[in-house]
Amino acid sequence: MLTRTTDDAGRVLADPSAYQDENRLHAALEQLRTHAPVHWVNAPDYQPFWAITRHADIMTVERANDVFTNSPRPVLVTREGDVQQAAIGVKTLIHMDDPEHRKVRAIGTDWFRPRAMRALKVRVDELAKIHVDKMARGSGAGDFVQDVAVNYPLFVIMSLLGIPEADFPMMLKLTQELFGSDDDELQRGQTLEDSLPALMEMFEYFTTLTASRRANPTEDLASAIANARIDGELLSDIDAVSYYLIIATAGHDTTSATISGGLRALIDNPDQLRLLRADMALLPSAVEEMIRWVTPVKSFMRTAARDCKIGEAQIGAGDALLLSYVSGNRDADVFDKPFEFDVARAPNKHIAFGHGVHFCLGAALARMELTSFFAELLPRIKHLELAGRPELTATTFVGGLKHLPIRYSLT
Repeated sequence: MLTRTTDDAGRVLADPSAYQDENRLHAALEQLRTHAPVHWVNAPDYQPFWAITRHADIMTVERANDVFTNSPRPVLVTREGDVQQAAIGVKTLIHMDDPEHRKVRAIGTDWFRPRAMRALKVRVDELAKIHVDKMARGSGAGDFVQDVAVNYPLFVIMSLLGIPEADFPMMLKLTQELFGSDDDELQRGQTLEDSLPALMEMFEYFTTLTASRRANPTEDLASAIANARIDGELLSDIDAVSYYLIIATAGHDTTSATISGGLRALIDNPDQLRLLRADMALLPSAVEEMIRWVTPVKSFMRTAARDCKIGEAQIGAGDALLLSYVSGNRDADVFDKPFEFDVARAPNKHIAFGHGVHFCLGAALARMELTSFFAELLPRIKHLELAGRPELTATTFVGGLKHLPIRYSLT
């Protein structure tokens, strides 16, 4: 056990580097689940919070969205980051509570319903084949994350938004800078001020896009956002940009993390790779296991609207809570042998997409992308192995592998 005390274990949740060391992270989370599942964390540079680490307690909080609100602190950042985010005024779906959340979420709901997913599947399948074909034509070695995993879901979500392909590399760079602000390799600079230009470039790009779609509406999601009305009024520039941001960034970064993490899990567990290749009917359950295994969204924050109790802990009105999804998805009370990767796991009650009114808007799309990609890749594998050390992103919010060196041959 690397974590010596419960307080040490709690502070791990506020240490971006801990998410690069899975042994350290999971040792701390297992200690919390066992000895202090609702634990008060007071970490340097952060406003204190309750760490909620058991699956059942996370579900309790998610269901009670009137008691535990997303605003004003939906994501764990430093005290300085809390102040900066409030000053900028970006307000995405993850910042909102009902009734505002329900009204704004409805703008994109139809684009992610089953009927819309069926219409999009032809394009997703096509993009999966394009990227696997590119692997097959390659040298047989490379960084799967940077060569494939970040690009395939980027093409999907940018196509849905209607963004020109020439702008894809810029969007990828800005997304990695925003979500990688705690990572020495991905961040734009060492301070919060250094990361602001990435957000401002996103703001300028999407403000221009809004104006363009209002002047000349098109049949894409960007036009739906630009021309949406809430209570009869068009979205303000900041609200429209906020909607684009959550779709354009979370819409591909989380999926790329799951694709690369899923492939690594198959490499690390060759018996599971053989089982899945022998019976591709297991692919839907394998996809769910990849999502549980990776849990690309590590946590969200909530704020207690009134005094209440979770387990034996007395939560005060105004207290912040961190919902550790990565912990809940390894909870032995819910998952049999939670530290084993099992492509046939059933049931799989993972909470990687959240639960309740804030359940991930793009969950169906993510599942479809993963299914299409592995349906194309797995039957074509002749050889697959690691070619170096995988590297994870430093984060406390969204992340996964940033490098996965592999050697392979495909048909």
